[in-house]
Amino acid sequence: MSSSKEPRVDAAPVRRFRVPSYRPQAATLGALREKIDALDAQIVALLGERALCVRDATRFKRDAFEVAAPERQAAVFARVRSLAADRAADFPTLPDVVEAAYRVLVAGFIAGEERFFSETEPIPT
Repeated sequence: MSSSKEPRVDAAPVRRFRVPSYRPQAATLGALREKIDALDAQIVALLGERALCVRDATRFKRDAFEVAAPERQAAVFARVRSLAADRAADFPTLPDVVEAAYRVLVAGFIAGEERFFSETEPIPT
């Protein structure tokens, strides 16, 4: 039976996992959403810190190719995929999700770094 409305946030679960070792993260959907919102705030704060590092990295680049840094991109994607694989026991598609997210993030950060690159000048030697 399908429902056309959002689930209640204050109700008990209506489904359970068959795996006996599963451990719930919260008693209600509302509590889970609060936890997710708090995690999102932490993730955004960390992305803000990462953005500042990306901006500062611009100072070390000579040209647009170095800004794009394709070898570095590939290394980042492999590293975060590996980190996610270490945590994938309870969510097997986590490596795919993390890699896809990082591909979008890195593309956005590179676009920003390209803009910042145009705002820099070479240091005379």
